[in-house]
Parts: sequence; structure tokens; C-alpha cells
Amino acid sequence: MGNNMAYQAVFKRYEMKYMMTRKQHKAVLEAMLAYMRLDKFGHTQIRNVYFDTENYRLVRRSIEKPSYKEKLRIRSYEKVRAQDKIFVELKKKYDDVVYKRRESLPYIDLSAWLENESSVPFPVDTQIGREIAYFFTYYQTIEAKVFLSYEREAFYALDGSDFRVTFDENILARREGLSLSEGIWGERLIDQDCVLMEIKTSGGVPLWMTRVLAQERLYKTSFSKYGTAYLNLIYGAEDADRKIFIA
Repeated sequence: MGNNMAYQAVFKRYEMKYMMTRKQHKAVLEAMLAYMRLDKFGHTQIRNVYFDTENYRLVRRSIEKPSYKEKLRIRSYEKVRAQDKIFVELKKKYDDVVYKRRESLPYIDLSAWLENESSVPFPVDTQIGREIAYFFTYYQTIEAKVFLSYEREAFYALDGSDFRVTFDENILARREGLSLSEGIWGERLIDQDCVLMEIKTSGGVPLWMTRVLAQERLYKTSFSKYGTAYLNLIYGAEDADRKIFIA
């Protein structure tokens, strides 16, 4: 990832998820051909490290499906070296609207700050940088908890709208090797025959997409990658007495 790569820092949109078989995935791709194109990054392997409190307050709250929830992660689109830039992302959801704010900085600068966050300013002096620093101060015991990776293809609309579609597969999670400079391995979170599609838009879903969703009998799901990782890797081992209900 080049250091001079332009990026969008603020997002406000709806995000709808659909779990599908590879056969359904093929049908959706065929329907998209006239309306969408693969973005300039093509096929990427996304690496994330999710942060949470000592008792997993953020993911537990998310699983309970409140009207407001938030999370923080760091992300890269390739295996990084110390000087490579990565993203720190604050993601909040309120009444089905997703707000994402992110800052980019060298991985080495973030790593140094994480070791001394209570005594030094965030390395990037911006409004978003200050919000990230406040997030760590507010939650106090926040630290890296889960590494989560997946392969993604992202598509943009040819009509110039902000309508986007992504397909994620080979979603893996682990509790060790919590570094964006590490390799890819972990526990599989969805079946090998499954693909997770996300529709991202600030407006409505185009008619052609609603038609293919109906034809393929695809329905919205509330699947959360980090939430599923928590339930699969952590909840059963450390919190068997707590009951969590998922709609």
C-alpha cells in the first residue's frame, strides 16, 4: 500500500449483508455486469485487528443489538512492514446508519503510540486522530483482541452513485499473532461454500439488484465477523455462564 494513496476518511451509509452460496454468488455477479465494475484494487486480502476492553464490552454490546454501538479496528490490505501505512478505523452504528471515520499512519508510529498512549498525543493531529485517542481514554482497558482476515472483491456503480457491493470469503479469525505484519491463518468463520455480500449505499438499492435478490431468495442477515469470532473463539471458553441471544 503506497504511502501517498488517497483515501476516503469519512463514511455515512447503510450496510446490508447477505450470506450466499457460490452458485448464488455467480448469479449475482452476472446480474451486476451491466451496472458495476471491480474497483481499482481488484482482489484484496484484508487484515484487521479488533480492539476491545478487558471484558469484551464492545463486542458484547454489539451482539445484544442496541440502537447504538461502536468498535475500533486497525486494517491493512496487505502484509505490512514497519513503515507501511495502515488504517485506524472508528465504526459506529446508530438506527441502521453506519458512520465510519478513519485515519492513516505508518504502522510503526501507531505501534509506538499504543505502548505509551497515556503519556503522548496521537501521532496524527487531526479531528479523527483526537477521536481515536479519546476512544482509548474512555474505554481505558482497550487492547488488541482478535485478528480477522478475509479475501474481498469490491465493486463500484457505473452510474456515478455511491452504491457499492463487496464479496468476502475465506473469513478467518484467531486470538494470537495480533499484528498486521503477521501471515494469514486462523479458524474459519463461514463455510467454504459460502460468500458474504455487503451492499453499501447512502441511498436506495437499485431495482436491478432488488430483482436479483428476489430471484435468488437472498435475505438480509445480521452476521458480524467480529461478533462471530467472539462467540466461536472466546465466549464458549471464557464466558459459558452468560446468555447471549441472537435474533
